[in-house]
Amino acid sequence: MNGLVSIITPTYNSEKFITETIQSVQNQTYQTWEMIIVDDCSSDKTIEIVQQLMEDDLRIHLIRLNKNSGASKARNEAIKLVKGDYMTFLDADDIWFPDFIENSINTIKETGIPFVFSSYRRSNENLEFVYSDFIVPSKVTYTDILKTNSISCLTAFIDVKELGVKLMPDIRKRQDMGLWLKYLKEIPFAHGIQEPKAIYRIRENSLSRDKKALIKYQWQFYREVEKLSILESVYYMMHWMVRGFLKYRN
Repeated sequence: MNGLVSIITPTYNSEKFITETIQSVQNQTYQTWEMIIVDDCSSDKTIEIVQQLMEDDLRIHLIRLNKNSGASKARNEAIKLVKGDYMTFLDADDIWFPDFIENSINTIKETGIPFVFSSYRRSNENLEFVYSDFIVPSKVTYTDILKTNSISCLTAFIDVKELGVKLMPDIRKRQDMGLWLKYLKEIPFAHGIQEPKAIYRIRENSLSRDKKALIKYQWQFYREVEKLSILESVYYMMHWMVRGFLKYRN
């Protein structure tokens, strides 16, 4: 097994969790990686913590934005710097299991599918597993993702030697979904690994759980990013609302 893995991590006031996140990368069984951290003008000790960890690990790189610009801008700045054969994402409060990278690469090689993603455990901020594990489908297509985005940023793993490096759409929300759809327009489906390989922290008052607040972003995404008709948008919105409710039941 070989090939550099580029890991993209946006940060904003992440001092409480960033050390655990970085350590979960350092503890991987696969060690050929670079971690590109883009800080979106944190006002806490995030920068100091990352800089301290960088002193002992030259694989960690820090980019600092000049103004607070949001997750899409932060991730895209990192994507522009990707040097790896593979590209993956890990937010600053999430954690990978030690074999996440190794398992993802092995799955790509075994299946021949250049885009894979994994199931994950769901915890509260204190890593207490008060929610059920999220088990992903064995495969998802372009239209599946329009109905519900079952590919989380913390487990998406892309062979960019095969598919190329693409930027996320520059929108406030749903930018990860926009990137997955770009790739799924080129391949029949992405392959889902059903064994959990990561931990997703569900934060208090998380916008991802506030479906009412997200409705307008989802509608704009269908109409303005994917250019769907009104009827198509209504169809996929209905699926999204029902499946979103089911996704976040305990």
